[in-house]
Order: sequence, then structure tokens, then C-alpha cells
Amino acid sequence: MMNQENKLALVKELAAVNISQNAEALQRLAEQNHAADLAEALHELLLSEAVDQQGLQALLSLMPLTQSARIFGYLPMSLQLQMAETLDVAYVAKLLQAMSHDERVDFYNQLPAALQLNVLPRMAQEEQRDIQKLAAYAEGTVGAVMTSDFAVLDAEQTAAQGIAHLRKVGRDTETIYQAYVLNEAGQLVGTVSLRDLIMAEPEDRVDQFVTTDPVFVRAEAPQEEAARLIGKYDLMAVPVLNGGDRLAGIVTYDDAMDVVKAEGDEDFHRMGGVSDLVEPGHKGTVGQMATSLKDATISLLYKKRVFWLVLLVFGNIFSGAGIAYFEETIEAYVALVFFLPLLVDSGGNAGSQSATLMVRALATGEVVMKDWAGMLLRELAVAGLLGATMALAVSTLGLWRGGMEIALVVALTMQLVVVVGSLIGMSLPFLLSRLKFDPATASAPLITSVADAVGVVIYFGMATWILDIPAALAG
Repeated sequence: MMNQENKLALVKELAAVNISQNAEALQRLAEQNHAADLAEALHELLLSEAVDQQGLQALLSLMPLTQSARIFGYLPMSLQLQMAETLDVAYVAKLLQAMSHDERVDFYNQLPAALQLNVLPRMAQEEQRDIQKLAAYAEGTVGAVMTSDFAVLDAEQTAAQGIAHLRKVGRDTETIYQAYVLNEAGQLVGTVSLRDLIMAEPEDRVDQFVTTDPVFVRAEAPQEEAARLIGKYDLMAVPVLNGGDRLAGIVTYDDAMDVVKAEGDEDFHRMGGVSDLVEPGHKGTVGQMATSLKDATISLLYKKRVFWLVLLVFGNIFSGAGIAYFEETIEAYVALVFFLPLLVDSGGNAGSQSATLMVRALATGEVVMKDWAGMLLRELAVAGLLGATMALAVSTLGLWRGGMEIALVVALTMQLVVVVGSLIGMSLPFLLSRLKFDPATASAPLITSVADAVGVVIYFGMATWILDIPAALAG
């Protein structure tokens, strides 16, 4: 991983190359640095305005096309799209052909429709068919993130022949650590690991050590399923089957990591009440959003955050209405106001904890809808213990501030708001899943607002009951 000092040094070297247009110096940098580090440094150079987009394109054109395509693929998607609209169409087509199968279809899907129509005919027939096949899968499915670039072995080949074949095709395939054996119909028979291939005797046939009945995933399944299987079974790649049980492609572990990161980012943003940072017209890709937080405009950040904040403003009206309802209780016992933020915040905090744990469990498949009742009982027990502990702690403060009666009100309220807040936080993700919404929408601001309103009613209702003071509108 490139540290800040090395990054600055690389940026300076690239700036010097940009001035000299020295192809040999740039080639040396490309050989000494990873494509991802070069892309990051080039992006930094662009942000510092030491080079413009035309200069960036000129630098890429100094390198062989395969290297340019690799570096281009690591640039932020928003920058890739901007450059694609200014680059020569023929060069865009060449870049697409040189990119890996999964990267190029992601890039192609982001291009404006008019540019797609201009680029596709300029590519070789095989690449055209591959892009059209992969682009046909719906966004968010396994098919949309798989690559059709995989190694195939013949069951009747010997181990020596298999190794020779992988040596021949290895540079053009996504991975050779796992190869696939197909029947005449293109259906998956089994998998062969490179380890088994190397450890076998040279004359052993592939069908002697092929792993039959392998783990696989359907092309139309959610992309998270591929990541889950790779994580569960420690796979380098998982084969993807289409409707005819034919091998349509594979999802590699690095693509699975991109899926996990993208889903984690999405859930994290929604838990905070923020929509995905995707510019209008951009669909966002696996592993990277169309716009990063650093590059997002003020207007985009405003649009993505304003909805929940405005909505929750009106939600908080219920808290205010609850306070107004118990106005006489508050006037009689002003000491109650001291504990109000402490109590309602405790309920919101407990609810946010429960919601975070439950959203994650639902996202990873650890918990499903039928587990709700069992999880509810367990959460009730845990929340009861947490509430009792917090009630004991806050009762001493209540005793000091208002006497025994206030201490009793505060302690009982703390017990109830923690239990109620936890149950709300645990149940909202289940409810949203049942209604076909993303459970991450049970965001911390939403949980907090609901728990606040409920906490106000519980607190002052408890105080009115225990202190025997009629509510403002009673009787």
C-alpha cells in the first residue's frame, strides 16, 4: 500500500513526465508501481490542477494500451465517464477491449446511450457479444458483476496437458487458480484447483481429481449471494450458472470484496439517513460510487441529506406534543426536566444499537424473517438487563436531585425506555424487510426520533401516575 510520502513523490514524478512527455520515464514508473497507485497519483495530479483532462489522456496514450486500460480502470468512475466523452471514440473502443471483462461491462453500462451505440460497432465481434451478454443482466444481480473470462479444461486431458493449457491462456483469464470442466452442452461438470493440478502425476487425467458437485450461484441471484458463498466456503471464485445450467461466468474473490464494500457503504449511509452519493444519470458501480464524498458537489450532498432531516423534523413534533400534554406535571416538578434528555437519549441509543446489529445480521443472512419471534424474546431479555443496570445507575442521581419519588420515576422510566427502544430498533428492520424495503432504512435518525417520542410519553406518563398529578388535559 502506498503511504502519503510515496504518493507525493509519485505525483511529482508524474508531473515531471507530463512536462517532458518522456514515454520511457513513464514506462519505468508503470513497471515500478501498481496500476491502482498510478491511478490515484494521476487523479491527485488532476485535482491539484497540475494537469487537465487532455494532459491526463496524453499521459495514458504514452503507455501501451494494456497498461493504459488497467490504470484507466482504477480511476474514479465519474472521471472515466468525463474522459470518455472527450476521448476519440475509436480510442474508447480500444480501451474497452483491453479492459478486463467485468470492468469493461461496468464502464460500458455507465456510458451515455449515444456513446454506447458509437463504441460497440468499433469492437471485435467476440468482445461485442461478451459485453452484450453481461450487460443484459439486471443491476444488483450476480450476472451484473461476473466475468466471462475463465479457464476451461477438458476432462480427458492429463495434468501435464492441463498445466500447459493454463500456461497458454493464463495471461488472458481472470484467474487460473480455479479451472472448470464442462460437458458438451456447456454445463458445469466440476472444478479443478491449480494446486491439485500441480500435485497430480503428469500422466493423471483431469477427471481423476476433478471436484464434482461444486458450490455455484445463479446468474439472476442477488450479488450479495456470490459474496456470501465465497466468504462461507473460502473460495477463490464461484461459478455462475444461467437458466440452462450452463456456465455463464465466475465471480472472483476480489469482485466479492467490491460487492461487500459497496453494500457496506450503502447500509452505512442509509443508517445515517443519507442516500447513495450518485449523481443523477449515473447508476453507480460495484465497489465504487459514481461520486465519492471528496468529489461530491455541495448541491449533491444537500440533496442526499435533506430528505431525512426534513422528514424527521416533523417526526419530532410528536415529542413536542407529548411535552405539551404533560405541561402541568412539568410545572409541578421542574426537576423532571433535568432527566429528560438523559432518558430519551438512552432509549434512542439502545434502539440504534439493536438496529445496527439487526440490519447487519439481515444483510449477511445470519437472520431471516422467521427468526423474528425468537430474536424478540432474546432482545427483551438483553434489554431488560441493560435497562436494569442503567436504571440503578441513574436512580442515585434522581435521589440526589429530587428525592425518593423522582428517583423511582427516573429508574422505572429508564428501564422501560431502554426495553422499548431496543425492541423498536430490533423490529423496524424486520418490518421494512417484510414491506420489501431496505432494512438499512431503519436509520439511526429514524430510530432516535421514534424512541424520543415514545420516551417522552413514557417518562411523563410514569411521573403523572407515580406522583399522582393529573395530566394537563385530563378530566
